[in-house]
Amino acid sequence: MPAIVLATQNAKWIHASFGLRSLRANLGELREQSAILEFEIGQRPNDVAEAILAAQPKIVGLGVYVWNAGPALQLARILKAVRPELRLVVGGPEVSHETERQAIAAVADHVVRGEADLAFAALCRRLLAADTDVPRVIDAPLPHLEQLAWPYDEYTDRDLAHRVVYVESSRGCPFTCEFCLSALEVPVRKAPLQSFLAQMQRLLDRGLRHFKFVDRTFNLGIDVAVAILDFFRERLEDGMFLHFELIPDRLPDKLKDAIAAFPPGVLQFEVGVQTLDDATGLRISRRQDRARLHENLRWLHERTGAHVHADLIVGLPGEDEATFARGFDELLSCAPHEIQVGILKRLRGTPIVRHDQTFGMRYAEDAPYEVLATDAVPFATMQRMKRFARYWDVVANSGNWKETLPLLLAGRSAHAAFASFADWLHAETRATAGIALPRLAALLWRWLVDERGHAAAAVGAAMAADYDRCARHDWPEFLRPFVRGERPTDRSRRRGAAGADRQARHRGAASRE
Repeated sequence: MPAIVLATQNAKWIHASFGLRSLRANLGELREQSAILEFEIGQRPNDVAEAILAAQPKIVGLGVYVWNAGPALQLARILKAVRPELRLVVGGPEVSHETERQAIAAVADHVVRGEADLAFAALCRRLLAADTDVPRVIDAPLPHLEQLAWPYDEYTDRDLAHRVVYVESSRGCPFTCEFCLSALEVPVRKAPLQSFLAQMQRLLDRGLRHFKFVDRTFNLGIDVAVAILDFFRERLEDGMFLHFELIPDRLPDKLKDAIAAFPPGVLQFEVGVQTLDDATGLRISRRQDRARLHENLRWLHERTGAHVHADLIVGLPGEDEATFARGFDELLSCAPHEIQVGILKRLRGTPIVRHDQTFGMRYAEDAPYEVLATDAVPFATMQRMKRFARYWDVVANSGNWKETLPLLLAGRSAHAAFASFADWLHAETRATAGIALPRLAALLWRWLVDERGHAAAAVGAAMAADYDRCARHDWPEFLRPFVRGERPTDRSRRRGAAGADRQARHRGAASRE
C-alpha cells in the first residue's frame, strides 16, 4: 500500500494531470511509496474517497483547480471525516492565493502555495518522520526547471495511447494581463533545451504522437521555439499533432519559416487575443500590436497549414456588448479557424479585482467565479452573450457547418447575425447543451429558410455538403433532395484525437476510413 496518494478530479478522463506527475517524479526516495489516482469531477465524492482510502495512505496530496474546487472541497471533508488521522495536503492554483478565505484550506492539514514540485516532497519527508513542528501553510520557493526531475516517465502507455499528454519547455510569462495568474510577476524559466528534447524523443519512441505544450508564451524565445519545431519536423510521421500557445503579434521571419515547413493538420496554435478594444486592453494591462496581430493571423491562414484557435473574453472591465461585437467582427475578418469566446473569471489572486468598484464588476461566489454583470453589461445582456459563446462553439467552432456558416453570418455584422440566431435558438430550445446534431440541423434549416428567407436550394446544398464532408450517417429527411449520388449512410468516421478530428473538419477534409 502506498504511503502517499496523489489525487485530483480532472475535468474529463482524457486529461492526464501534469501536476500530479511532476509531484511524483520529484519525490526522490519516496517515489516508490507513492501512487497517482485520478478521477473526474462528475464522479460522486463518496466513490472517489472510497477509492483513495482503499489504498490506505498516510498522506493524500490533492490538486485543486478552478474547475474542481467544489468537488475537491466535498472530497476533502469526506476524507477527514472518515479518517481524521490522515494528513491531507492541498495545493494547486486555486489554493495558492486568498488561502485564508477558502473552506478547503481550513479542512486540510497543510496547504502548499505556489509551484510545489520540490516543496511537497520536503513536506512528505517531515510528515513521515513524525515531525510535529510543520507549518500548516507552506509557501513553496520557486524552482528552476533544471532542478526538477522530468515527469514524462510518469505517463503510462495507456496515457500515451488514449489521453491528452501535456509537456512544458518553460514556465512563467513576461506579460501582466490582469485576468491571468501569470500577471503575478512570475519570471519565465526555461527547461534545458537538449535535455528537454531528449525527453520528447523518449515519448516519441514510446509511441506518442500528440503533444500539448502548456507553455504560456511558446514563441517568447524565438531560437528555442524554432529548435523545438525543427526537432518535431525532422521526425514528422503520420498522425503527429502539436499544440502551442502563441503571442499573436510576435512572428519573426525565422519562426514563420519553421511554421510554414509543416504540412496541414500538424500544428495547432492557441492565440490569446482577449480584446481588440485599445482602451480595454490598456485598462487590463494587455499589450499587443493590433496591426501586427492582423498581419500574422492572415499570414497563418493564407500561408500555412496551421489550425488557429483565437481567444476573446466577454465581460472585461468597461467593455460593453457593442465594443465586444466590433472586436469579434474584426477578429473574424482575420480568418482564424475558431474563435473561443470565453467568459471572464475572477481567478483567485489576479489583479483584475482592482476594477471591481469602478466598473461594477459582479462575480459568482462559487467556482469558476464567472462574471455575472458589470456596469457596461447588465445581467440579462451577459446571459445573452454567454449563450452566444456556447452556440458559437457548437455551430462554428465544431467545424460541422463550414459550408453553412457563411449563410448564417450574412449581413453587415457577423456578430449581429449570429446573435440573432442565438436568441432565436434559445427561445426555441431553452437549452445550451445536449442539442443533438440532427435536431440542430433542423433548427438551422428553419432559421435560414423560414425565418431569414434564404433560398432552400442554397441552404440545402450547403448543409448537404457539410453532412457529406463530415461523413455523417444520420442524414435528416429534409436534406434528401439535395444529396448528390448515393446517400452515404454506410460511411464510418475514423476517430482520432479530438483536436485532429476538429482540424480535419475545418480544413474541409472528411474523417473517413
